[in-house]
Amino acid sequence: MPVDITTAAPAAGPHLTPPTAPPAVLPAAVPVLAIAALALAAMASGISLRVADALLPRLAREFSVSLGEAAQVITAFAVAYGLSQLMFGPLGDRFGKYRVIAWACAVSAGTSALCALAPGHGALLLGRLLAGASAAAVIPLSMAWIGDVVPYAQRQPVLARFLIGQICGFAFGVWLGGYAAEHWDWRTPFAVVTAVFAVVAVVLQIVRRRLPAAAVQPAAAARGPVLKRLVGEFGAVLSVPWARVVLGTVFFEGIVVYGPFAFIASHLHQRHGLALSTVGGLVMLFALGGLGFALGARVLVRRLGEVQLVYGGALLMAAALAVVAFAPAWGWSVPACAVMGLGFYMLHNTLQTHATQMAPERRGASVAAFASCFFLGQSLGVALAGTLVGVVGTAWVLAAGALGVLGVAGQFNRRRAGVRMATAHVAG
Repeated sequence: MPVDITTAAPAAGPHLTPPTAPPAVLPAAVPVLAIAALALAAMASGISLRVADALLPRLAREFSVSLGEAAQVITAFAVAYGLSQLMFGPLGDRFGKYRVIAWACAVSAGTSALCALAPGHGALLLGRLLAGASAAAVIPLSMAWIGDVVPYAQRQPVLARFLIGQICGFAFGVWLGGYAAEHWDWRTPFAVVTAVFAVVAVVLQIVRRRLPAAAVQPAAAARGPVLKRLVGEFGAVLSVPWARVVLGTVFFEGIVVYGPFAFIASHLHQRHGLALSTVGGLVMLFALGGLGFALGARVLVRRLGEVQLVYGGALLMAAALAVVAFAPAWGWSVPACAVMGLGFYMLHNTLQTHATQMAPERRGASVAAFASCFFLGQSLGVALAGTLVGVVGTAWVLAAGALGVLGVAGQFNRRRAGVRMATAHVAG
Protein backbone atom coordinates (compact mmCIF):
# COMPACT_ATOMS: atom_id res chain seq x y z
CA MET A 1 0.00 0.00 0.00
CA PRO A 2 1.33 3.45 -0.82
CA VAL A 3 1.62 5.90 2.02
CA ASP A 4 -0.80 8.84 1.80
CA ILE A 5 1.36 11.74 2.85
CA THR A 6 -1.60 14.12 2.81
CA THR A 7 -2.88 12.53 6.01
CA ALA A 8 -0.07 10.44 7.42
CA ALA A 9 2.71 11.81 9.58
CA PRO A 10 5.92 10.81 7.81
CA ALA A 11 9.16 11.13 9.68
CA ALA A 12 10.91 13.02 6.92
CA GLY A 13 8.58 13.58 4.02
CA PRO A 14 7.99 10.87 1.43
CA HIS A 15 11.49 9.42 1.24
CA LEU A 16 12.49 5.82 1.66
CA THR A 17 14.16 5.35 5.03
CA PRO A 18 12.88 7.89 7.53
CA PRO A 19 15.28 8.73 10.35
CA THR A 20 14.25 8.55 13.96
CA ALA A 21 12.83 11.87 15.14
CA PRO A 22 13.58 13.22 18.59
CA PRO A 23 10.66 12.94 21.01
CA ALA A 24 8.38 15.95 20.94
CA VAL A 25 7.37 17.90 24.00
CA LEU A 26 3.74 17.26 24.82
CA PRO A 27 1.69 20.12 23.32
CA ALA A 28 -0.15 20.55 26.65
CA ALA A 29 3.18 21.46 28.26
CA VAL A 30 3.71 24.41 25.91
CA PRO A 31 1.82 27.57 26.97
CA VAL A 32 -0.24 29.28 24.29
CA LEU A 33 1.63 32.45 25.26
CA ALA A 34 4.84 30.92 23.88
CA ILE A 35 3.35 30.57 20.40
CA ALA A 36 1.82 34.06 20.64
CA ALA A 37 5.20 35.56 21.57
CA LEU A 38 6.81 33.87 18.57
CA ALA A 39 4.01 35.24 16.38
CA LEU A 40 4.88 38.73 17.63
CA ALA A 41 8.52 38.12 16.73
CA ALA A 42 7.43 36.94 13.28
CA MET A 43 5.37 40.12 12.94
CA ALA A 44 8.44 42.26 13.67
CA SER A 45 10.47 40.28 11.14
CA GLY A 46 7.69 40.61 8.55
CA ILE A 47 7.51 44.39 9.02
CA SER A 48 11.26 44.68 8.56
CA LEU A 49 11.17 42.50 5.46
CA ARG A 50 8.42 44.35 3.59
CA VAL A 51 8.74 47.91 4.87
CA ALA A 52 10.92 48.99 1.93
CA ASP A 53 8.58 47.75 -0.84
CA ALA A 54 6.28 50.76 -1.06
CA LEU A 55 9.17 53.09 -0.14
CA LEU A 56 11.04 52.35 -3.37
CA PRO A 57 9.76 55.31 -5.44
CA ARG A 58 10.44 57.66 -2.49
CA LEU A 59 13.94 56.24 -1.98
CA ALA A 60 14.64 56.56 -5.71
CA ARG A 61 13.75 60.27 -5.56
CA GLU A 62 15.50 60.82 -2.23
CA PHE A 63 18.83 59.41 -3.39
CA SER A 64 18.51 60.27 -7.12
CA VAL A 65 18.77 56.64 -8.24
CA SER A 66 16.69 54.42 -10.52
CA LEU A 67 13.88 52.22 -9.23
CA GLY A 68 16.05 49.17 -9.83
CA GLU A 69 18.90 50.67 -7.82
CA ALA A 70 16.52 51.61 -5.02
CA ALA A 71 15.34 47.99 -4.94
CA GLN A 72 18.83 46.99 -3.81
CA VAL A 73 17.68 47.72 -0.24
CA ILE A 74 15.32 44.75 -0.62
CA THR A 75 17.93 42.57 -2.29
CA ALA A 76 20.55 43.31 0.39
CA PHE A 77 18.14 42.36 3.17
CA ALA A 78 17.10 39.15 1.42
CA VAL A 79 20.66 38.03 0.61
CA ALA A 80 21.80 38.53 4.20
CA TYR A 81 18.63 36.88 5.49
CA GLY A 82 19.19 33.83 3.33
CA LEU A 83 22.90 33.37 3.97
CA SER A 84 22.58 33.89 7.73
CA GLN A 85 20.42 30.78 7.98
CA LEU A 86 23.60 28.76 7.62
CA MET A 87 24.63 30.12 11.01
CA PHE A 88 21.36 30.39 12.93
CA GLY A 89 20.09 26.86 12.39
CA PRO A 90 23.02 25.18 14.17
CA LEU A 91 23.16 28.00 16.75
CA GLY A 92 19.52 27.33 17.62
CA ASP A 93 20.26 23.64 18.06
CA ARG A 94 23.33 24.43 20.17
CA PHE A 95 22.00 27.13 22.53
CA GLY A 96 18.26 26.59 22.37
CA LYS A 97 16.00 27.92 19.63
CA TYR A 98 13.81 30.11 21.82
CA ARG A 99 16.83 31.81 23.38
CA VAL A 100 18.48 32.53 20.03
CA ILE A 101 15.22 34.02 18.71
CA ALA A 102 15.11 36.42 21.67
CA TRP A 103 18.76 37.40 21.12
CA ALA A 104 18.12 37.99 17.43
CA CYS A 105 15.20 40.33 18.15
CA ALA A 106 17.36 42.39 20.51
CA VAL A 107 20.11 42.71 17.87
CA SER A 108 17.51 43.50 15.19
CA ALA A 109 16.40 46.52 17.18
CA GLY A 110 19.96 47.83 16.82
CA THR A 111 20.33 47.06 13.11
CA SER A 112 16.96 48.67 12.35
CA ALA A 113 18.16 51.77 14.20
CA LEU A 114 21.19 51.85 11.87
CA CYS A 115 18.79 51.98 8.90
CA ALA A 116 16.86 54.85 10.50
CA LEU A 117 20.11 56.78 11.05
CA ALA A 118 21.66 56.07 7.62
CA PRO A 119 23.04 59.28 6.04
CA GLY A 120 22.76 58.06 2.44
CA HIS A 121 21.93 55.23 0.04
CA GLY A 122 25.14 53.31 0.64
CA ALA A 123 24.73 53.45 4.41
CA LEU A 124 21.12 52.35 4.09
CA LEU A 125 22.21 49.36 2.00
CA LEU A 126 24.68 48.38 4.72
CA GLY A 127 22.04 48.83 7.40
CA ARG A 128 19.57 46.66 5.49
CA LEU A 129 22.26 44.02 5.00
CA LEU A 130 22.82 43.85 8.76
CA ALA A 131 19.08 43.99 9.45
CA GLY A 132 18.51 40.99 7.19
CA ALA A 133 21.27 39.04 8.92
CA SER A 134 19.91 39.69 12.42
CA ALA A 135 16.24 39.09 11.59
CA ALA A 136 17.06 35.81 9.87
CA ALA A 137 16.77 33.72 13.03
CA VAL A 138 13.20 34.59 13.90
CA ILE A 139 10.80 32.78 11.56
CA PRO A 140 12.81 29.63 10.66
CA LEU A 141 13.85 28.93 14.25
CA SER A 142 10.27 29.54 15.40
CA MET A 143 9.06 27.00 12.86
CA ALA A 144 11.75 24.54 13.97
CA TRP A 145 10.79 25.03 17.63
CA ILE A 146 7.13 24.37 16.82
CA GLY A 147 8.29 21.27 14.96
CA ASP A 148 10.06 20.14 18.13
CA VAL A 149 7.02 20.52 20.39
CA VAL A 150 4.00 19.80 18.16
CA PRO A 151 3.38 16.37 16.53
CA TYR A 152 3.30 16.30 12.73
CA ALA A 153 -0.42 15.47 12.50
CA GLN A 154 -1.34 18.74 14.26
CA ARG A 155 1.56 20.84 12.99
CA GLN A 156 0.27 22.50 9.81
CA PRO A 157 -2.67 24.31 11.50
CA VAL A 158 -0.39 25.38 14.38
CA LEU A 159 2.18 26.72 11.92
CA ALA A 160 -0.60 28.54 10.10
CA ARG A 161 -1.75 30.23 13.30
CA PHE A 162 1.84 31.18 14.15
CA LEU A 163 2.18 32.71 10.70
CA ILE A 164 -0.65 35.13 11.45
CA GLY A 165 2.06 37.24 13.05
CA GLN A 166 4.21 37.17 9.93
CA ILE A 167 1.19 37.90 7.74
CA CYS A 168 0.21 40.91 9.84
CA GLY A 169 3.84 42.05 9.76
CA PHE A 170 3.92 41.87 5.98
CA ALA A 171 0.71 43.89 5.76
CA PHE A 172 1.73 46.53 8.26
CA GLY A 173 5.20 46.78 6.75
CA VAL A 174 3.87 47.54 3.26
CA TRP A 175 1.32 50.03 4.61
CA LEU A 176 3.89 51.69 6.87
CA GLY A 177 6.35 52.11 4.00
CA GLY A 178 3.68 53.51 1.69
CA TYR A 179 2.28 55.92 4.25
CA ALA A 180 5.73 57.13 5.22
CA ALA A 181 6.59 57.66 1.55
CA GLU A 182 3.71 60.15 1.27
CA HIS A 183 3.50 61.76 4.71
CA TRP A 184 6.65 61.18 6.79
CA ASP A 185 10.40 61.15 6.52
CA TRP A 186 11.68 57.94 4.91
CA ARG A 187 13.55 57.16 8.15
CA THR A 188 10.38 56.95 10.26
CA PRO A 189 9.34 53.38 9.36
CA PHE A 190 12.78 52.05 10.30
CA ALA A 191 12.48 53.79 13.67
CA VAL A 192 9.11 52.07 14.17
CA VAL A 193 10.69 48.70 13.37
CA THR A 194 13.38 49.43 15.96
CA ALA A 195 10.78 49.99 18.67
CA VAL A 196 8.78 46.87 17.76
CA PHE A 197 11.83 44.60 17.88
CA ALA A 198 12.89 46.04 21.25
CA VAL A 199 9.50 45.32 22.81
CA VAL A 200 9.32 41.81 21.34
CA ALA A 201 12.81 40.95 22.63
CA VAL A 202 11.70 41.76 26.18
CA VAL A 203 8.49 39.73 25.81
CA LEU A 204 10.38 36.69 24.51
CA GLN A 205 12.84 36.75 27.41
CA ILE A 206 9.97 36.85 29.91
CA VAL A 207 8.13 33.99 28.22
CA ARG A 208 11.26 31.85 27.84
CA ARG A 209 11.84 31.84 31.59
CA ARG A 210 8.35 30.41 32.10
CA LEU A 211 8.66 27.53 29.62
CA PRO A 212 9.29 23.96 30.77
CA ALA A 213 12.93 22.92 30.60
CA ALA A 214 12.26 20.32 27.90
CA ALA A 215 10.92 23.04 25.58
CA VAL A 216 14.00 25.27 25.70
CA GLN A 217 16.95 22.94 26.15
CA PRO A 218 19.54 22.68 23.34
CA ALA A 219 19.56 19.67 21.05
CA ALA A 220 21.59 16.82 22.52
CA ALA A 221 23.44 16.26 19.25
CA ALA A 222 24.43 19.90 18.83
CA ARG A 223 27.84 19.73 20.54
CA GLY A 224 31.29 20.05 19.05
CA PRO A 225 33.16 22.60 16.92
CA VAL A 226 30.82 25.05 15.21
CA LEU A 227 32.32 24.82 11.71
CA LYS A 228 32.37 21.03 11.77
CA ARG A 229 28.74 20.95 12.86
CA LEU A 230 27.76 23.46 10.17
CA VAL A 231 29.23 21.27 7.44
CA GLY A 232 27.97 18.05 8.96
CA GLU A 233 24.41 19.15 9.67
CA PHE A 234 23.72 20.85 6.36
CA GLY A 235 25.46 18.01 4.52
CA ALA A 236 23.19 15.53 6.28
CA VAL A 237 20.10 17.53 5.33
CA LEU A 238 21.16 17.72 1.68
CA SER A 239 21.79 13.97 1.64
CA VAL A 240 18.03 13.39 1.97
CA PRO A 241 16.51 13.23 -1.56
CA TRP A 242 13.14 14.66 -0.52
CA ALA A 243 14.88 17.54 1.29
CA ARG A 244 16.57 18.49 -1.98
CA VAL A 245 13.18 18.57 -3.71
CA VAL A 246 11.66 20.80 -1.04
CA LEU A 247 14.66 23.13 -0.95
CA GLY A 248 14.80 23.46 -4.73
CA THR A 249 11.08 24.15 -4.88
CA VAL A 250 11.14 26.91 -2.28
CA PHE A 251 14.18 28.53 -3.96
CA PHE A 252 12.29 28.89 -7.23
CA GLU A 253 9.14 29.91 -5.38
CA GLY A 254 11.09 32.81 -3.89
CA ILE A 255 12.22 33.88 -7.38
CA VAL A 256 8.85 33.76 -9.14
CA VAL A 257 6.65 35.08 -6.30
CA TYR A 258 8.60 37.68 -4.35
CA GLY A 259 10.62 39.05 -7.23
CA PRO A 260 7.46 40.38 -8.94
CA PHE A 261 5.70 41.03 -5.61
CA ALA A 262 8.28 43.66 -4.65
CA PHE A 263 7.11 45.75 -7.64
CA ILE A 264 3.34 45.51 -7.20
CA ALA A 265 3.27 48.76 -5.23
CA SER A 266 5.39 50.56 -7.84
CA HIS A 267 3.27 49.09 -10.67
CA LEU A 268 -0.01 50.36 -9.20
CA HIS A 269 1.56 53.74 -8.47
CA GLN A 270 2.90 54.16 -12.00
CA ARG A 271 0.10 52.54 -14.03
CA HIS A 272 -2.92 53.97 -12.21
CA GLY A 273 -1.45 57.07 -10.55
CA LEU A 274 -2.37 55.93 -7.05
CA ALA A 275 -0.74 57.54 -4.03
CA LEU A 276 1.85 55.33 -2.40
CA SER A 277 -0.09 55.33 0.87
CA THR A 278 -3.15 54.04 -1.00
CA VAL A 279 -1.07 51.42 -2.76
CA GLY A 280 0.31 50.25 0.57
CA GLY A 281 -3.24 49.77 1.78
CA LEU A 282 -4.11 47.71 -1.32
CA VAL A 283 -1.12 45.43 -0.96
CA MET A 284 -2.16 44.89 2.67
CA LEU A 285 -5.01 42.83 1.25
CA PHE A 286 -2.38 40.17 0.45
CA ALA A 287 -2.18 39.67 4.20
CA LEU A 288 -5.97 39.49 4.45
CA GLY A 289 -5.94 36.53 2.08
CA GLY A 290 -3.16 34.93 4.10
CA LEU A 291 -5.12 35.50 7.29
CA GLY A 292 -8.07 33.75 5.69
CA PHE A 293 -5.89 30.71 5.07
CA ALA A 294 -4.46 30.77 8.58
CA LEU A 295 -7.91 30.86 10.17
CA GLY A 296 -9.30 28.16 7.88
CA ALA A 297 -6.16 26.03 7.60
CA ARG A 298 -7.52 23.05 9.53
CA VAL A 299 -10.53 22.73 7.24
CA LEU A 300 -8.60 23.43 4.03
CA VAL A 301 -5.87 20.91 4.84
CA ARG A 302 -8.42 18.22 5.68
CA ARG A 303 -10.64 18.77 2.64
CA LEU A 304 -8.08 19.56 -0.07
CA GLY A 305 -4.94 17.67 0.94
CA GLU A 306 -1.45 18.74 -0.02
CA VAL A 307 -1.69 18.17 -3.79
CA GLN A 308 -4.73 20.39 -4.26
CA LEU A 309 -3.40 23.00 -1.85
CA VAL A 310 -0.29 23.30 -4.01
CA TYR A 311 -2.11 23.38 -7.36
CA GLY A 312 -4.94 25.58 -6.09
CA GLY A 313 -2.59 28.04 -4.46
CA ALA A 314 -0.53 28.38 -7.64
CA LEU A 315 -3.60 28.93 -9.81
CA LEU A 316 -4.91 31.63 -7.48
CA MET A 317 -1.55 33.42 -7.42
CA ALA A 318 -1.12 33.24 -11.19
CA ALA A 319 -4.60 34.63 -11.81
CA ALA A 320 -4.08 37.42 -9.27
CA LEU A 321 -0.73 38.49 -10.73
CA ALA A 322 -2.22 38.57 -14.23
CA VAL A 323 -5.14 40.71 -13.06
CA VAL A 324 -2.89 43.19 -11.24
CA ALA A 325 -0.63 43.38 -14.29
CA PHE A 326 -3.24 44.02 -16.99
CA ALA A 327 -6.51 45.13 -15.37
CA PRO A 328 -7.83 48.35 -16.95
CA ALA A 329 -8.75 49.88 -13.58
CA TRP A 330 -7.09 49.76 -10.18
CA GLY A 331 -10.25 48.43 -8.52
CA TRP A 332 -9.49 44.98 -9.91
CA SER A 333 -6.42 44.89 -7.70
CA VAL A 334 -8.52 44.89 -4.52
CA PRO A 335 -9.75 41.28 -4.79
CA ALA A 336 -6.63 40.21 -6.70
CA CYS A 337 -4.25 41.09 -3.86
CA ALA A 338 -6.40 39.19 -1.35
CA VAL A 339 -6.62 36.16 -3.64
CA MET A 340 -2.86 36.22 -4.14
CA GLY A 341 -2.31 36.11 -0.38
CA LEU A 342 -4.64 33.13 0.00
CA GLY A 343 -2.93 31.29 -2.85
CA PHE A 344 0.57 32.00 -1.59
CA TYR A 345 -0.06 30.60 1.87
CA MET A 346 -1.86 27.54 0.47
CA LEU A 347 1.34 26.69 -1.40
CA HIS A 348 3.99 28.01 0.97
CA ASN A 349 2.52 26.63 4.19
CA THR A 350 2.49 23.17 2.62
CA LEU A 351 6.18 23.52 1.82
CA GLN A 352 6.87 24.84 5.34
CA THR A 353 5.23 21.81 6.89
CA HIS A 354 7.45 19.51 4.83
CA ALA A 355 10.47 21.58 5.87
CA THR A 356 9.82 20.87 9.56
CA GLN A 357 9.86 17.12 8.90
CA MET A 358 12.30 16.50 6.07
CA ALA A 359 15.18 15.89 8.53
CA PRO A 360 13.64 15.88 12.04
CA GLU A 361 16.83 14.93 13.86
CA ARG A 362 18.38 18.13 12.47
CA ARG A 363 15.28 20.30 12.46
CA GLY A 364 17.10 23.57 13.20
CA ALA A 365 19.46 23.06 10.27
CA SER A 366 16.78 21.76 7.91
CA VAL A 367 14.34 24.64 8.49
CA ALA A 368 17.25 27.08 8.30
CA ALA A 369 18.23 25.60 4.94
CA PHE A 370 14.61 25.98 3.81
CA ALA A 371 14.52 29.65 4.79
CA SER A 372 17.94 30.24 3.27
CA CYS A 373 16.84 28.85 -0.09
CA PHE A 374 13.61 30.84 0.00
CA PHE A 375 15.27 34.18 0.67
CA LEU A 376 18.20 33.59 -1.63
CA GLY A 377 15.59 32.86 -4.27
CA GLN A 378 13.78 36.03 -3.33
CA SER A 379 16.96 38.11 -3.54
CA LEU A 380 17.69 36.71 -7.00
CA GLY A 381 14.08 37.29 -8.02
CA VAL A 382 14.14 40.94 -6.92
CA ALA A 383 17.46 41.49 -8.66
CA LEU A 384 16.15 39.96 -11.90
CA ALA A 385 12.87 41.83 -11.68
CA GLY A 386 14.70 45.08 -10.93
CA THR A 387 16.74 44.60 -14.08
CA LEU A 388 13.74 43.70 -16.22
CA VAL A 389 11.40 46.50 -15.16
CA GLY A 390 13.53 49.02 -16.98
CA VAL A 391 13.35 46.91 -20.15
CA VAL A 392 9.87 45.35 -20.32
CA GLY A 393 7.98 47.27 -17.64
CA THR A 394 6.35 46.19 -14.40
CA ALA A 395 3.30 44.56 -16.03
CA TRP A 396 5.32 41.94 -17.89
CA VAL A 397 7.44 41.25 -14.82
CA LEU A 398 4.21 40.39 -12.94
CA ALA A 399 3.06 38.25 -15.86
CA ALA A 400 6.33 36.31 -15.81
CA GLY A 401 5.76 35.63 -12.12
CA ALA A 402 2.32 34.22 -12.91
CA LEU A 403 3.76 31.71 -15.37
CA GLY A 404 6.65 30.88 -13.05
CA VAL A 405 4.51 29.98 -10.05
CA LEU A 406 2.47 27.54 -12.15
CA GLY A 407 5.69 25.83 -13.20
CA VAL A 408 6.98 25.61 -9.63
CA ALA A 409 3.76 24.04 -8.33
CA GLY A 410 3.56 21.54 -11.17
CA GLN A 411 7.16 20.45 -10.73
CA PHE A 412 6.76 19.98 -6.96
CA ASN A 413 3.70 17.79 -7.30
CA ARG A 414 5.31 15.72 -10.05
CA ARG A 415 8.41 15.11 -7.93
CA ARG A 416 6.22 14.36 -4.93
CA ALA A 417 4.26 11.78 -6.90
CA GLY A 418 7.49 10.20 -8.16
CA VAL A 419 8.93 9.83 -4.67
CA ARG A 420 5.63 8.46 -3.41
CA MET A 421 5.61 5.81 -6.16
CA ALA A 422 9.17 4.84 -5.28
CA THR A 423 8.19 4.52 -1.62
CA ALA A 424 5.21 2.33 -2.55
CA HIS A 425 7.43 0.14 -4.75
CA VAL A 426 9.94 -0.45 -1.96
CA ALA A 427 7.15 -1.06 0.58
CA GLY A 428 5.56 -3.59 -1.76
